[in-house]
Amino acid sequence: MSTESRLPDPDQEALPRELVEMARKIAKLPAEYQAELEPAYVRVVDATKRRRRILSLVQEALAQLRLDIKYLMFDLDMTRKERDELREQIEGC
Repeated sequence: MSTESRLPDPDQEALPRELVEMARKIAKLPAEYQAELEPAYVRVVDATKRRRRILSLVQEALAQLRLDIKYLMFDLDMTRKERDELREQIEGC
């Protein structure tokens, strides 16, 4: 049996400090306790990574929405200017 921990390498995963500390403490426990706590720890790590991905997607979507709003505001301003110019031309005739 391998003496290496099956827990994810916390340094590579860029996990929160608390999870890294928890992984170190779990790794120091006897094998029977590690086996009991490992599945819960892995679920927490997976949930943390999933939340980060979701947050990143939401941030990207918000940035795109802001850009789209800027374009729409520009289009609205140009449309208003064109409308006003056409009114002036029509009223000037």
